[in-house]
Amino acid sequence: MGKYITKRIFLALITAFVVATATFFVMNLVPGGPFLSEKAVTPAAQKALEAKFGLDKPLSEQYTTYLNDLLHGDLGVSLKKRGRTVNQIIATKFPVSARLGGMAILLAFCVGVPLGSYAAFHRGKLVDNIIILFTTAGIAVPSFLSATLLMYVLSAKLSLLPSKGLDSPACYIMPIMALALYPSSYIARLMRSSMLDVMGQDYMRTARAKGVSQTVSIFKHALRNAILPVVTYLGPLMAQLMTGSFIVEKIFTIPGLGFEFVGSITSRDYPLIMGTTIFLAVFLITMNVIVDILYAVIDPRIKLK
Repeated sequence: MGKYITKRIFLALITAFVVATATFFVMNLVPGGPFLSEKAVTPAAQKALEAKFGLDKPLSEQYTTYLNDLLHGDLGVSLKKRGRTVNQIIATKFPVSARLGGMAILLAFCVGVPLGSYAAFHRGKLVDNIIILFTTAGIAVPSFLSATLLMYVLSAKLSLLPSKGLDSPACYIMPIMALALYPSSYIARLMRSSMLDVMGQDYMRTARAKGVSQTVSIFKHALRNAILPVVTYLGPLMAQLMTGSFIVEKIFTIPGLGFEFVGSITSRDYPLIMGTTIFLAVFLITMNVIVDILYAVIDPRIKLK
């Protein structure tokens, strides 16, 4: 186990290096610069700003400096949010996105797993067809459309819920619903197909032949094996939602990491773009490692080497 984790950490560091390198050079290939949108900036002032942030140096020197700072855990200084470092912005905004994303993941899991299992046990019946219909629609509808529809109906028309910010518990309802719609539908479809596959296995037929009750066979044998594909999906899902859903946070004006990332792209805040990209990559890799370890906990037949 220790050797496996060490190997994954080493691969994670290599992946983070590749992501940092690719992001750095792609950002510098984009025409224009971060200070072109500034009002009343003279060429002399623009050169002074570039010199202050080291953007006047050769690209190779900028890259070397950035990697050196990155090795020391320094993601740089934001070019637009003067006086704030990227580390400070991530430390402030990530808890907001993580709290919102965590609740959306919990809702998606609690809805998707029972829904998919119920559909599998009623395969071919009316309730199964209804669940398939709604989950297919949930997968097909993009998050920006579901968020807009929720805002239009529940906020603009019915005036039941606030449409922006996170000032009260009611503000969380619509963003969480918008974030959880796709993953809950996907988990339900995934759980249904996995449960159908497990129910046809020999050990399930043997358990039923020995007189094991349906409840025991479901929770002790079927569910434990059928849930493995869902656990696999939870890794990247947690990284995606807990680091901020860019579109949903923008629509509901939620001050999370996704909102900051979208703003950094439009304003070409290079350090913030690279910092959030690297943070997302490292978080995604960490979640995948945790999922691999959970595999061995859920199913002892799986050995990590």
